[in-house]
Amino acid sequence: MNAPVSIDRLGIMQALLACLFWGVMPIYFKLLQSVPSLEIVAHRIIWSLPLLLVIVWFRKSLPALRDILRDNRTRLFLLLSSCLLAANWLIYVWAVVTDHIVAASLGYFISPLLIVFLGMLALKEKFSRNQWIAVCIAALGVSVLAFEAFSTLWISLALAGSWSLYSLIRKIAPAGPMVGLTVETGLLFPVALGYFLWLTTTSQGTGFGQSWSIDALLAGGAIMTAAPLLLFASAVQKVPLTILGPLQYVAPSLQFVIGVFVYNEPLTVSHMVCFGLIWISLGIFSFETLWGKASKQPVAA
Repeated sequence: MNAPVSIDRLGIMQALLACLFWGVMPIYFKLLQSVPSLEIVAHRIIWSLPLLLVIVWFRKSLPALRDILRDNRTRLFLLLSSCLLAANWLIYVWAVVTDHIVAASLGYFISPLLIVFLGMLALKEKFSRNQWIAVCIAALGVSVLAFEAFSTLWISLALAGSWSLYSLIRKIAPAGPMVGLTVETGLLFPVALGYFLWLTTTSQGTGFGQSWSIDALLAGGAIMTAAPLLLFASAVQKVPLTILGPLQYVAPSLQFVIGVFVYNEPLTVSHMVCFGLIWISLGIFSFETLWGKASKQPVAA
């Protein structure tokens, strides 16, 4: 008889903590509303690079980092992914500080389905009938929202699109999560630093130096970037993907709750219909994944 699959409790806790980090991130960026969104992202890049390099050194991954830097094809992939990552960060931060957290959360609800759809198109992965139904239900939900909240729908679609394309490129690029992020941050670093230096030498001014608390929050963006990724990367090694998948909906669910109940963002009927259809779609998709995995398990003798 087959032994039951063991579930690592530490891995579950790490994954859940990572999703909680991502879920409460709007509260963190709301504290930086006095700083322009582009500058917040620039500081996130500037302060993340030294922290990531220390982590890579501590994890003894410097040889892997050197190998990536020597590979032209991998560097090109990571250059593309770094541009998508920067765009995703900028749109997300802008959405949070301009009171569009609900729209941002919708983008991250859509992205898992869009990632699978892109996998089918680009990687020739197969869709089951139920997966097609899930995608069609999600598309219907987005269509409903387009009628009443068209002005903010672009935020959700831009976040979902940039993150899905980023995920696709990172799947193709032969680079681990931490080393890959370090290279991406390094590629963005000169642009971010140049922008910050331009701010400090022109009449535009800079949010950095306003107060010690603002400075600490800007620098702390590095921890908010690296900590959940480290936790999630560790959890992936311990927990089955069939469990990690549903856990990833914790973050956008928290963002949705924070946007509506903490910052009193408007929740229209079309929002409720759209989110309801998206949640039904995700439920079908998660069930299909779990059922498909279970059906492939050998029957106990």
